[in-house]
Amino acid sequence: MKHYPNIYFLGIGGIGMSALARYFLHEGRQVAGYDRTETPLTRALQAEGAEVTYEDEVDAIPEAFRNPATTMVVYTPAVPQDHPQMQYFGEGGFLMEKRSQMLGHLSEGKYVMAVAGTHGKTTTSTMIAWLNSAMGVGGNAFLGGISKNFNGNMVLGDGNRLAVEADEFDRSFLRLRPDVAVITSVAADHLDIYGTFEAVVEAFGQFAALIKKGGDLIIKQGVNIPLPEDIDIWRYSYDDVASDFYATNIALQQGGYYRFDIVTPFGILKNLTLGIPGWVNVENCVAAVASMVCAARKRGEELSEEKLAVALEQFSGVKRRFEFYVNTPRQVYMDDYAHHPEELEATITSVRKMFPGRHLTALFQPHLYTRTRDLYREFAAALSHADEVVLVPIYPARELPIEGVGSEMIMDLVTVPCHICERECLAQDLGAATTDVVVSFGAGNIDAYCAAIAAELEKKA
Repeated sequence: MKHYPNIYFLGIGGIGMSALARYFLHEGRQVAGYDRTETPLTRALQAEGAEVTYEDEVDAIPEAFRNPATTMVVYTPAVPQDHPQMQYFGEGGFLMEKRSQMLGHLSEGKYVMAVAGTHGKTTTSTMIAWLNSAMGVGGNAFLGGISKNFNGNMVLGDGNRLAVEADEFDRSFLRLRPDVAVITSVAADHLDIYGTFEAVVEAFGQFAALIKKGGDLIIKQGVNIPLPEDIDIWRYSYDDVASDFYATNIALQQGGYYRFDIVTPFGILKNLTLGIPGWVNVENCVAAVASMVCAARKRGEELSEEKLAVALEQFSGVKRRFEFYVNTPRQVYMDDYAHHPEELEATITSVRKMFPGRHLTALFQPHLYTRTRDLYREFAAALSHADEVVLVPIYPARELPIEGVGSEMIMDLVTVPCHICERECLAQDLGAATTDVVVSFGAGNIDAYCAAIAAELEKKA
């Protein structure tokens, strides 16, 4: 691919796009881009030297980025085709590539460790990136969340390993050729793109078929997709002994942390403690460790059990994944990115095990009108595992409203006390209510109110 000194990003504030922007800044390129709203990610990019505009007019594009001979454009499918800047670049002869295409280019010549799945992929891929770094095998990573260990969503290191979150949205993950891949889950999601669950399953089968010959697929027990024949296939689970990799001797520690062993086809890794709470993260850990075991075997490297144990205990997780704001005997508040019914159910179940017998209030901001329309029954069923539910209006992201689709669809089917509250009133609403364990969920902007909610709940702690 031709070397372009200038890179312009349409949707620069997205979690995946911002990681690519940071990479090119590190490479010494001039970086600029557009996004709808200012966020901590866009402010960080500006502090690192990127020019960011929040105006969609063509005049907002910096002059230096208007020459197709010196500028290439990276875009996310979340930016509509009729966006003025998208049309300008498209009609102006600029080289334009999706984020997934660019990620494919950057993965060439690397030992690619890719994690796909409709949920669980961000924590698992971030854990793999941390294990690569902490255990001394190095490499780079492009992540779908902000790693607390790295304080960012990109890792630059020595070595040719590349840990990457493989996103199924818009079939983006079909641009990668992994050496080892993890599939954490396959559920009905992004039906605005795929149309049917069967099409989602087919796409994951196509992703598995892209694994390099002789490579490894680590797939969650019970997930059924078309499987290729020229790779090694391993099943993993939380504690299912029929799996190739699973946890055993699991012991809940104070604060929701777990100590456990991991059974592998090649021996038992004993006395492991994960640095983040929740049983669902133990399952993510099994997948991450399985990928490290497979990589070491195929590359002829020794896997140090001592280094592995230390690295897992030091793992700090990902922002907005089981992120505690208040954690006292009288009051708990945590925030989580869960935005699919299966994620909600898994997280609520984990919180129940961490704080048995306590009253759980779930705050949820639905993400996308189409997802709410397609899955409102499943959302209601998952949220009904809490003791009380507070809903906020739908976060539209890239979508226009759909008539008749709203949070009320979920509220009407929730089987525990439930009401709708505007985001800006959440802190006041919770401050006046009787609360014990509170968890906020959503992939939109509900996290902008976490600090205010925490301040109110801390008064009770």
